[in-house]
Amino acid sequence: MAQNWHALTASDVLEALNSKPFGLTAGDARRLLSKHGPNRLERKKKTSPVVLFLRQFLSPLIYVLLAAAIISVVVAHYLDAGVIMGVLVLNAIIGFVQERQAEKAMEALLRMTAPKAQVRRDATVMSIPAEALVPGDVILLESGNRVPADARIIEEANLKVNESSLTGESLPVDKETDELPGATPMADRNNMVYMGSIVSYGRAAAVVVGTGMNTEIGTIASSLQQVVPEPTPVQKSIEGLSRYIVVVVLGIIAVLVYVGFQRGLDHLEIFLLAVAAAVSAIPEGLPAVVTVVLAIGMRQMARRNAVVRRLVAVETLGSATVICTDKTGTLTMNEMTVRRLYADGEFVDVTGEGYSPKGDLQRDGKAFKPGGDSALGLLLRTGALCNDASVVKRGRRYEVIGDPTEAALVVAAAKVGIDKDDLQRRLARTCEVPFESEQQYMAVGYQEEKTVRVYVKGSAERVLSMSGSILRKGKAVRLTDKQQSAVMEATGALAGEAMRVIALAYMDIPETPRKLKCKDIEGSLTFLGLAGMADPPREEARRAIRQCAGAGIRVMMITGDHKITAAAIARELELPEGRAVEGKELQQMSDDELAREIDGISVFARIEPLHKLRIVNALKSQGHIVAMTGDGVNDAPALKSSNIGIAMGITGTDVAKEASDMVLADDNFASVVAAIEEGRAIFARLRNVLFFLLSTNIGELIALTVSVAVVGKAPLLAVQIIWVNLVTDTAAAIPLGLEPKAGDELTQPPRHPRVGLLFPGLITRIVFLSGMMGIGVFIIFNWAQTRMPLDEARTLAFCSMVAFEWFRSFNARSDERTLLSIGLFRNPYLLASIAVAVLLQLGVVYLPFAQTAFHTVPLSIEQWGIAVAAAATLFTVEETRKLVAPRLFSAGKWQPVRKPWQ
Repeated sequence: MAQNWHALTASDVLEALNSKPFGLTAGDARRLLSKHGPNRLERKKKTSPVVLFLRQFLSPLIYVLLAAAIISVVVAHYLDAGVIMGVLVLNAIIGFVQERQAEKAMEALLRMTAPKAQVRRDATVMSIPAEALVPGDVILLESGNRVPADARIIEEANLKVNESSLTGESLPVDKETDELPGATPMADRNNMVYMGSIVSYGRAAAVVVGTGMNTEIGTIASSLQQVVPEPTPVQKSIEGLSRYIVVVVLGIIAVLVYVGFQRGLDHLEIFLLAVAAAVSAIPEGLPAVVTVVLAIGMRQMARRNAVVRRLVAVETLGSATVICTDKTGTLTMNEMTVRRLYADGEFVDVTGEGYSPKGDLQRDGKAFKPGGDSALGLLLRTGALCNDASVVKRGRRYEVIGDPTEAALVVAAAKVGIDKDDLQRRLARTCEVPFESEQQYMAVGYQEEKTVRVYVKGSAERVLSMSGSILRKGKAVRLTDKQQSAVMEATGALAGEAMRVIALAYMDIPETPRKLKCKDIEGSLTFLGLAGMADPPREEARRAIRQCAGAGIRVMMITGDHKITAAAIARELELPEGRAVEGKELQQMSDDELAREIDGISVFARIEPLHKLRIVNALKSQGHIVAMTGDGVNDAPALKSSNIGIAMGITGTDVAKEASDMVLADDNFASVVAAIEEGRAIFARLRNVLFFLLSTNIGELIALTVSVAVVGKAPLLAVQIIWVNLVTDTAAAIPLGLEPKAGDELTQPPRHPRVGLLFPGLITRIVFLSGMMGIGVFIIFNWAQTRMPLDEARTLAFCSMVAFEWFRSFNARSDERTLLSIGLFRNPYLLASIAVAVLLQLGVVYLPFAQTAFHTVPLSIEQWGIAVAAAATLFTVEETRKLVAPRLFSAGKWQPVRKPWQ
């Protein structure tokens, strides 16, 4: 770094960077951004288009086809070799284009989850992309944030930062604002924070001194190495299938060579049979189609506010049996409004909606304003000052920066004329204990005349336990057991109305401690009262929970709220029947007890983040596939341990997002269910595509093998088979990957994780239909080759095979529902592609240059009638089967099929 920022005072650093404690202006930031460039590390160069194109040929399937082309050259069939190579190049172009599109789609998704930074600009706190930070920006940091740039701390409260990614030190480092000697090593510069480190505790404001490659981490590495993505189970199974197909091809070639010699065929014919077998067995378009389906599916999920960070989530979503979800903001609107206050032993109503400061306090239906020194006045003042949130008016709307619960307290105070921003400008904030889930309270100290007043808010139980007195009629009196019981009774009454309850208290100390600690507060607080705030349930969450019930998915609420509040919201949302368990009960359970009782619990209340890990492990021990939502830094272990970790995009910390498989752009529970629906639809599309392509290849093999064994001739030539596989098949397979959702995705049971793309019922269906198709082509060829020239007979067999594909693409849209019930016109892409395929096939049969390349001859209307009638017959048989026995081929579709001996 160019300067020893750690050796300067905070004010000197600000002056050197032409900045102020309230930050830069927007104009200064734009100018500095153009000077310094985006705040990001240099990235590894992308794979060049040439390398990406050549990579399309790196597949065992392609190697077999290349060998077939070489054999064709050796036997002087140059035209066949040229067609095979031409089709391989065409396939590579398709794969290249799809990979580029998938890459761009992934980049777009990554931009959606790009890190943000809280920054002061134009004296206003705003959230901006971390890439837009410039030297001189004043950033705000809190627990769970990833530090977005190198910065000098100018304000801090109990700040601890994990710098292990930079220094190797595993323990969080305490930070301070004082200047340090110039020779201080980087690892000991406790007034600095560095890009990539994580805030473990506390909060701070810091001025950015280095961005992008001008950071400490930028000097260590000149480029950011990209992680090679791990293939997903689907991709691995496709690779395994490819290797298996190569083995099958070699076996079939050996059989055909043996049969050829037995029938006295010459070497040239045997070679051509081997080429035809190799080509017929290989689904050339399969890898490209799978890539397309996954990429399109991810874009559709992103449009529904579910941004997939790891492809494996797309597959796992269809197996989820339990969703563990937070309450606030996910099941509820996260628009907290203070409805009732409790102080001086009485309840007071608060009017007004949302974050607008319009409203007042009412006692017995009459509006009033409390005195500044009354318990009610001090309660509202405490709520405003023990607070890090801001409510900003933008146009006609009020926007919240920070936590919605804190914003509700700011608005409640504003309704009686207490302006939080004005108070904080006049009073010096001197010390604080930031809110952490484990301690369940927050404390902030301000210098007020001769003393420091510490304002505290938190859960009723925690704040009461730290209080020694209570304010009554403007005077602090000793807190008795009777008064504690009254407060807890009031807490229960507010919670019973589905309100979130916050307790508020204060204490005076003679001077500011260097670090405000829990022991400074314990037993010394004066209790003020309670604020009850409502966060209405999301209507779409209620609908989504009903959908989950139909989909065989259990929803479990895990919240830090009071048990009574959580249970009331659970009833409103129609959560499944079950017990509500508090964190302290959970603490007393052993892991075995929790595992035994977990299926009877619907609500966990007063839960700390680390409890979530025990809940996930208990569910997994019972065989559940768990989707877990989380937003805090301490949620990361549970998110990683769950089968599908889902982070909140709005309220989620950077650490939670990095630990997750998926990020919700809108923090809405309905988006989780939408993602499960999309995940199931994607898996169904992949199965349909796999069925369509494999049944084609097996049908071709059956037709080839039976014809050679019976007639001694191949019904289709290698170039004709390649045309069927790449042009006709791929033209239909990609639109099958775009098939609209069937609408019944959330009425099916979850898929067992051991059940893959191929299952026993699907294999049986492939064998059944490909067998009928292969025998059908053989019968047509065998009939034709005795009545017409061989080229004409092969052309008829070729067109029959293609016609089978046209009709079977409509069969492939569903394994249970008929075409009429699905709707012929619901997939316009398939209709358009089949129309194009028909025109191309006519071109192959009737255009002179195509006749030469593909060894075809013109067919009569009667001959076309034979091909279409045969294909239509198979189509009718399969559609009738769906009508009569829709579940005939469903064995093992969702659950593994039990073996007879099991």
